[in-house]
Amino acid sequence: MGVSDTAGTKSGCCSSSLWLAPNPSKRWGELFFLCYTPFWLTLCLGVVVPYKLYESFTELEYLLLAMISAVPSFLIPMIFVGKADSSLSWKDRYWVKASLWIIIFSYVGNYFWTHYFFTVLGASYTFPSWKMNDVPHTTFLLTHVCFLFYHVTSNMTLRRLRHAIAHLPDKLRWATEAAWILALAYFIAYLETLAISNFPYYEFVDRASMYTVGSLFYAIYFIVSFPMFLRIDEKPGDSWDLPRVAVDALGAAMLVTIILDLWRIFLGPIVPIPDTKQCLQPGLPWIHGHANGA
Repeated sequence: MGVSDTAGTKSGCCSSSLWLAPNPSKRWGELFFLCYTPFWLTLCLGVVVPYKLYESFTELEYLLLAMISAVPSFLIPMIFVGKADSSLSWKDRYWVKASLWIIIFSYVGNYFWTHYFFTVLGASYTFPSWKMNDVPHTTFLLTHVCFLFYHVTSNMTLRRLRHAIAHLPDKLRWATEAAWILALAYFIAYLETLAISNFPYYEFVDRASMYTVGSLFYAIYFIVSFPMFLRIDEKPGDSWDLPRVAVDALGAAMLVTIILDLWRIFLGPIVPIPDTKQCLQPGLPWIHGHANGA
C-alpha cells in the first residue's frame, strides 16, 4: 500500500528529524495521517466543491462523502500495519490513541460546540442531512479527518519550535510557545473558514465578522487542544494507555466548553442573531431547543 509504505519509509529514514516524534509508532502515525490528508482534501475541496457536485446530493450522498473521507483513516493502518507498529498490540499503537483522542474531542465539538456557532457566530447548515442534536452527521465524520490533520501539523511545528528555543529562559520559552499556539490556532481557524467559503450551504449572518472575530472564537478549540494532544506518547518511556487518552480528551473538551460559554455569557454574539436563535439566558445553548434554520 503506497501511503503506508511511504509513511514507514519516511519514519525509518528521518528519525533524527527535529520535526518528527522520537517514538517510532508516533512518528509513523503522524506521517500516515499527513500522507492520508491529500486524499480526503482533494475529494472534498478539489472535486465536490469546485464542480458543485453537492447540488444533486441528498442526505445519503452527503453521508457517503463523509464516510469515504473518514473511514479509510481507520482501515488503512489496520490492514497495512507499519513496521513501527508490527510488534505492538493494537491498543499500544499511536494512530489508535490519536484517533481515540480526536474522536472524543471532535464529537464533543460537533454535538455541543456547534450550537455556539449557531448562537454566537450566526452560522447555520442548510444542506440536506441526517442530524444528531441538530448537527449533521456529515460534519462529525469530516471533522475527524480535519482535526487529525490540524493536530499532527501542530505537533510537528511545536516539536520543532521547542528544539529551536530550548536555550531560552523558561518564561521566554513559555511565552514564545504560547504565542505560536495562538497564531497557529487562529491561522487554521481562519483558513478553514476561507477554504469552505465556496460551499454555499454553510451560511453566516456576517461572513466578514466570521473571518475575523469568529475565527478567534473557533481558535479557542485549538488553543486548548494543540498542546494537550502533543503530550500523547511524546516523552520517551511515557507510553499512554487508552483510558488516559480518553480522560485527557474529555478534560480538553471540558476546558474548551467552559471558555466558549464564558464568551457567550460575557461577550455575547458577534453579529445580530434572530430571536429564534438567541441563547442569552443562563444555561447552555443546546438545552433550549433553538432552531438552527436548516
